[in-house]
Amino acid sequence: MSILIAIDQGTTSTRCLAFDPEGRVLALAQREFAQHFPADGWVEHDPEDLWQSTLATLGEVVARLEGRSREIAAIGITNQRETTLVWDRHTGEPLHRAIVWQDRRTAPHCARLREQGAEPALCQSTGLLLDPYFSATKIAWILDNVDGARARAERGELAFGTVDTFLLWRLTGGAVHATDATNASRTALFDLRTQDWNPDLLKLFGVPSAMLPRVLDSAAEFGVVREGLPAAGVPILGIAGDQQAALIGQGCLAAGQAKSTYGTGCFLVLNTGTQPVWSRNRLLTTVAYRVDGVAHYAMEGSIFVAGAAVKWLRDGLGIITDAAQTGPIAARAGGSGGVYLVPAFTGLGAPHWDPDARGALIGLTRDSGVDAIVTATLQSVAYQTRDLVDAMARDGTPLAALRVDGGMAVNDWLLQFMADVLGIPVSRPRLTESTALGAAVLAGYRAGVLPSLGYLPALGGEDRRFEPAMAESEREGLYAGWQAAVARVRSSA
Repeated sequence: MSILIAIDQGTTSTRCLAFDPEGRVLALAQREFAQHFPADGWVEHDPEDLWQSTLATLGEVVARLEGRSREIAAIGITNQRETTLVWDRHTGEPLHRAIVWQDRRTAPHCARLREQGAEPALCQSTGLLLDPYFSATKIAWILDNVDGARARAERGELAFGTVDTFLLWRLTGGAVHATDATNASRTALFDLRTQDWNPDLLKLFGVPSAMLPRVLDSAAEFGVVREGLPAAGVPILGIAGDQQAALIGQGCLAAGQAKSTYGTGCFLVLNTGTQPVWSRNRLLTTVAYRVDGVAHYAMEGSIFVAGAAVKWLRDGLGIITDAAQTGPIAARAGGSGGVYLVPAFTGLGAPHWDPDARGALIGLTRDSGVDAIVTATLQSVAYQTRDLVDAMARDGTPLAALRVDGGMAVNDWLLQFMADVLGIPVSRPRLTESTALGAAVLAGYRAGVLPSLGYLPALGGEDRRFEPAMAESEREGLYAGWQAAVARVRSSA
């Protein structure tokens, strides 16, 4: 048996892929699902949409393998991180819609804790900041806003999980309540040094320990798919949050290597080795992966809106019909004409961490049109990446090059502009399914199908390298305009 399946449960769609032992994609299925925005800054998913889209895509992939489905060796799961679910341990029924990582409803709770001086201790334990992005305050919100939830949680009747844990629970028929160290490290409840839940933080956030899943390595025996489901009997042997999975899929397994993934958001992750490194510039310290009992760490910058801004152009403004139009439009425009889009639709992430900031189009004139807005949207992704790269440099880890992946990485115009704005080469791999590949690699390594975590990424190699070609004076002038635009939307400005 040598086929590896990856379930890639993302923010706007669920994908399932089957890989052969050489990293070639044998089958792929994808399903989009609804986004729910019940109030300003609130973002929710229906848990049943997450589950049904997983079942559907897994079933399609298994069917497309036809007679080869018996060759499936293992399944890996990768998922949108921080998104929070609470469900009944006996019935499996969710208590509330999933509260998505983008959701900002708990900003006042975070502000109160910050005023009480809670952030330094939390940062030292978890590597994170007090922000509604993370799971802890989301759990507390559900317990405090669903009738009877807190009492039920304290009696051990409720289970908490990020999306990986929820899918694992459903796939195993409720037999396994577990997560991996990468997802645990995104909850603001997990201590990086002890590699376990922190009882002081559970008390701080009011989260009963009885709700929490077991924390396993990223490559581990997580359970077996129950009878009656597609791929029944196949072991689930790998789990990692999507950005950590992409780090593995890009082969960034040595300290100093970095990748940036461009999906709904943008996440730049730098491997820092087997010791956690704390940022002085409001970046995050997180578990990169934990394999064979050894934790490897990363420094991360998180941007909330990247591809979501292009989706807004398509679905919100209706000025494009397909994301593929954006590159040719920007190439035709030759620049944004001084227009900047700050896509703070759900606040600003790293390094600003301003949940109350809101988006703005700045620099519009009578001559500004669709081309300028589309170009400014793409440029905003590169500028936000520059924010993160500069913060990492100030932390003493300047990047010599950046590996990129995700849906937006197919846009040549964007990647060239990014190289120009960063002033370093930007590299795109031939295997662009880095997130799913990382999940498959973890499962394959645990199954003994792959000899190492770096085996499949090394087979892929580089598709294209974009070298900076912009004069420094132009680069710095454009970036100064971006910084001024960001300053105008900051809630503290």
